Amino acid sequence: MTRVAVVTGASEGIGKQTAIELVERGFFVVVHGRSETRAAQAANAIEQSAKKKDATDTCVADFSSMKQARAMGEAIAKKHPRIDVLVNNAGIFAKERKLTEDGFELTLAVNHFAHFVLTHALIDALKKSEQGRVVHVSSGVHGSGEIDLDDFTFARGFSGHAAYATSKLMNVLFSNELARRLHNTPITSNALHPGVIATKLLRSGFGGGGAPIDTGARTTVMVATDPALAKTTGAYFSNERQVPASAAARDAKLAKAFYEKSCVVTGTTPL
Repeated sequence: MTRVAVVTGASEGIGKQTAIELVERGFFVVVHGRSETRAAQAANAIEQSAKKKDATDTCVADFSSMKQARAMGEAIAKKHPRIDVLVNNAGIFAKERKLTEDGFELTLAVNHFAHFVLTHALIDALKKSEQGRVVHVSSGVHGSGEIDLDDFTFARGFSGHAAYATSKLMNVLFSNELARRLHNTPITSNALHPGVIATKLLRSGFGGGGAPIDTGARTTVMVATDPALAKTTGAYFSNERQVPASAAARDAKLAKAFYEKSCVVTGTTPL
């Protein structure tokens, strides 16, 4: 039985490389992009790079919209009733404060809330896998993030770095609370730092530099596929090793409160 993986933000960068490596490992990969054109071009390039035909499908959503993220998840689940791996990879670094149609600051919307909505839309499909995995691509900068449960708009003290760091902290908190809530299911949930990688996001937000793209996919692919991690959940990885996340990210009380608030503000039924 061919395993199915969904990779968000797979039209370029680490997401695209992750998709290539998953196809090479025998997965059928659902490639997410912001437009039909971008997703289709990426899917074609992924198959060519992996030297495999008919190994991808595409899905489209603008992650600044919770409606689009949820609709995409529902469409994927209908077409692929069993999902083995979900890689929550898509991310942006917004230099200016912008609010989305749902009232969230843009970086928080794309990097956390859209993935929160998408993950819940795919939970039933993940439960049908013998060993479903949710992989959250965070960042080492999550350690400097700060969460205000009463303000997801960054009304006070916005900076691109602060919003990005906070969104990455949100990724780890969500991963940990998801692991706790799914502990009696076949689904694991883990977060990771992909490394300082030469992506468009790094150039835009941090001025460039970084390791090659293929290096950035290594930890993601390991967490998504390594048989030794079949029962590992609620963990954080960097450089292909399990390491401690920040103290805030390991705060179980904060994770629970943040999860519950994320459900309320996105209209999501709690697990």
